[in-house]
Amino acid sequence: MVKYRSRTEKRRAEKELDKNKKRKNRSTVKIVVISIVSALVLTAVAGGATAVSMVRDAPPLNVDELTFAEGATIYDKDDNELGRLKGTENRTYREFDEMPEHLRDAFLAVEDHRFYDHSGIDIFRIGSAIISNITDGFGAEGASTITQQLVKQAFLSADQSMERKVQEQWLALQMEQELSKDEILEMYLNISYFDSGSWGVGEAAIRYFDKEDLSELTVADAAVLAAIPRRPSYYNPHDNPEAAKERRDVIISLMEEHDFIDDEEASEAMAVDIEDQLDYTPSEDVPYQSIIDYVMEEVENIEGVETTDLYASGFDIYTTIDPEAQQHAQDVIQSDEYISHYPDDDGFQVGFSLLDTETGALRAMVGNREEREEERGWNYAATANGQPGSTAKPILSYGPAIEELEWYTGETLEDESHEYSNGGSIRNYGGNYSGSVTMREALVRSLNIPAVKAIQEVGLDDAQTFAEGLGLDFDKDIHESYALGGFGDGISSLDMAGAYAAFGNEGVYNEPHSVRKVEFRDGREIDLTPDPKQAMNDYTAYMITDMLKDVVTDSSGTGQRANVDGLALAGKTGTSNFPPEEQEKFNVPDGGVPDVWFNGYTTDYTATVWTGFDSGRSSGYLIGEEQEIAKDVFRHVMTNVHEGEGTEDFSQPDSVCETDSELYICGNEPEEEKEESDEEGTEEETTEEQVEEGAEEESPEASEEEGTEEESPEASEDEGTEEESPEAPEEEGTEEESPEASEDEGTEEESSETPEEEGTEEESPETPEEEGTEEESPEEPDEEDAEGDSPEEPVEEGTEEEIPEEPDEEGAEGDSPEEPVEEGTEEESPEEPDEEGAEEESLEALEEEGTEEESSETPDEELDEEESSGESNEDEAENETNGGEEA
Repeated sequence: MVKYRSRTEKRRAEKELDKNKKRKNRSTVKIVVISIVSALVLTAVAGGATAVSMVRDAPPLNVDELTFAEGATIYDKDDNELGRLKGTENRTYREFDEMPEHLRDAFLAVEDHRFYDHSGIDIFRIGSAIISNITDGFGAEGASTITQQLVKQAFLSADQSMERKVQEQWLALQMEQELSKDEILEMYLNISYFDSGSWGVGEAAIRYFDKEDLSELTVADAAVLAAIPRRPSYYNPHDNPEAAKERRDVIISLMEEHDFIDDEEASEAMAVDIEDQLDYTPSEDVPYQSIIDYVMEEVENIEGVETTDLYASGFDIYTTIDPEAQQHAQDVIQSDEYISHYPDDDGFQVGFSLLDTETGALRAMVGNREEREEERGWNYAATANGQPGSTAKPILSYGPAIEELEWYTGETLEDESHEYSNGGSIRNYGGNYSGSVTMREALVRSLNIPAVKAIQEVGLDDAQTFAEGLGLDFDKDIHESYALGGFGDGISSLDMAGAYAAFGNEGVYNEPHSVRKVEFRDGREIDLTPDPKQAMNDYTAYMITDMLKDVVTDSSGTGQRANVDGLALAGKTGTSNFPPEEQEKFNVPDGGVPDVWFNGYTTDYTATVWTGFDSGRSSGYLIGEEQEIAKDVFRHVMTNVHEGEGTEDFSQPDSVCETDSELYICGNEPEEEKEESDEEGTEEETTEEQVEEGAEEESPEASEEEGTEEESPEASEDEGTEEESPEAPEEEGTEEESPEASEDEGTEEESSETPEEEGTEEESPETPEEEGTEEESPEEPDEEDAEGDSPEEPVEEGTEEEIPEEPDEEGAEGDSPEEPVEEGTEEESPEEPDEEGAEEESLEALEEEGTEEESSETPDEELDEEESSGESNEDEAENETNGGEEA
């Protein structure tokens, strides 16, 4: 550029140049005038009707709908920006006041320096454009004002037909009537395209100069940006720095020419090296694709919000995401840094969800195993995948049993051969039974049959209602197999996390959510935090939690590997299996399973992990160490998120009381039931039996029977070795007796000579303490005493050396006011006491019992009872080793 010593010298030179141009172009002006007049005449005469038609066909100008695509900005739980969604137009919308004056002037200088003087159409510029098009060729100079360019980009197509030009001018005149000049300029600077996927000056400033704050832009920066829209790809400063510099300097000269800047500012701006000027920052994908996808789904569920709005409406989304927890979870799942035994199979997947236990806020989510996730790809954390296995037991069996039936944690259940109500078969893992177990033991060891019995006791309607209160959505009525996780369509780790969080939150359920609020560009705000609801009583939540703590800490618990030392943690394992036909069809080796879960929680966080394969049960199986991955993922992530948290233990509510290490609902003490059962095992005791008891105290036959008991060494010996104490109330209904002994029971109810009636037994110092009134025998082992006092029978005691029980006799045995004492089952007693009323029958019973004591096998006619003490313990070990569970 020619440099002048002063502005005066410059103006003189320009005047001289103008004189020469005027003389040179005098003939040209005549041609232009004639052309304009001719065009006007032709337009007035021949084109009047056409122009009216064109204007009539113009689209309506609705400035309220004039919006510019801008991807939503996403913020984390602490309101720090995570990124912006990328759509077809990546834009950061900026208000007029955010734009420095020299930025606005750069565009005015090159595009429309009379912008503030015209009414939408610049007549002088039209004339200049006509001259340029005649002298330099068509298209050499445009006549469109900034208002016209805005109309064209917002409402019209890009074709250069006469119709489009007429409509453009007509709509520009209308827009000038509805919007101020500043509003029009603001929209124009936000709608223009600047290449490299950048729309609007805000995004362009970030892309080329890494400047979020527009006030940081220099005059040289402003000139570079103003150069791009004319030919975006050609004047892209990153791709074509030389062309961009040349265009930049022209614009700086125009800014000086129109007195937007002085010559000193112009010289300084031109002196900037464009390579030094640039700080190119390529567009980045929003991190954490799985959880961002879920955020987008939540926002799309807002009434009136469409998918396109996420990429165009420019609203702000405030999420619940914890970036540190999210990053660590991704590192654990999407690399081999923490876990080395991931299957070498591209089909293997993981679905992980981490919630705030108290609020249900989603802190982290990993939807697949791949390191680089595609946008809106399949999310294995948010969508239903495999069956949940035994993780369903607290939700559909034991939770409802406490809530509806007020069971306590020591509630006794029989783990024995059993069927579904429709006759379908059920079995535990390994096909073994443990006899009498408590609800706590059944849950800790993940036994299947007690869980099915629990849901049968509760009823399917109440069980389903309970589960639905925890956010589980069933398309149809559930079946009893759901207690073992036999869900038809599977379930997502996110839904399971929401359900388990309620157990850790005193029974309060919060729907899992990833969005706190959304703020729109017009200032509107929507709060999306769901309202909490009481899904169960606090005692139900705490009692389930207390039992689930044993799952990860007890030596028989199936979740020990997931435990975090020093952390009050509750959790549950879950494993589905292959039926024999699928195992054969898919060539699955013994021990292979399709799905493995672990769900757990503290007072701070709840996490669920599903591991399986992407194409369902036919696409792969987990075996050996691979079945521990869910627990390992849980342990690594929970260890990380709890560091420095000072997590508190679960607080026992006032509604929960404790006895003998078991929990019960206050006011519903199980000891009362035990005492009632101790007093004949039933409340249906007749007045006649009570009279018999009173009479028995003075009965010489009863005294003689006592004497017989005291004098029989065999009886005492047998009492010390028998598995079950007759006084244990929970065991009365399960004690295994010979058929003859059971038949004798039937005669006992009518006989005044019954030896065990309380009046008689109170007088016997050597008879084991029975029904809460008998004196303890010095020969009675401690185990039997504990057995009588504790509602929870150790498994070994409940299965050792029991005489197989005839199932048809259980009901009679439970109804009998007195349980036949061990004398009735002693194997070495030479004779049956007189109280049985039929010596020949008792001898037959003794003879059969002796045979059964010597045999280690259960008779075929008995229903699937434990064979012996040693075999029972061996079965338990097998159950514990294999997780003791099956779905």
